[in-house]
Amino acid sequence: MKIHTTNYIDTFIEVAEDTGVSKGNIPPKRDRKTIAEIQYEIISQFPYKYTSDELLFKIYAERNTLTEEVYEEARRIFFSKGQACLRASPLTKKYGFGIHSDHEGKVALYGMETKEYLNFLNDTKIKKVKAMKSNR
Repeated sequence: MKIHTTNYIDTFIEVAEDTGVSKGNIPPKRDRKTIAEIQYEIISQFPYKYTSDELLFKIYAERNTLTEEVYEEARRIFFSKGQACLRASPLTKKYGFGIHSDHEGKVALYGMETKEYLNFLNDTKIKKVKAMKSNR
């Protein structure tokens, strides 16, 4: 069985061209946490701790109340199908955050208004990709 990955290495995901914001905005709280809210909480609290694959599976496991005993098999099944990468994240599409993946693929968030965001855009040593547009 083929295993897919969503990880990027030394890459910066820029906000989508059609984002409707001019700075990073924290996703609003809802009764049931949204994907954007969960992604924001994890990445902002633990910058450069998780790869994209680790983050996406962690969210999947939490939302499906998986126990650690089934993680290995569930992860294999989860990544046997292609998963949407962080270019499709609501954080990069509509909330104004860029996501940097370091040399180990670990991710961190940067609001589009920050100096760090601009530094990543100007860094010739890392690859840049745009988040997916909301409207095609």
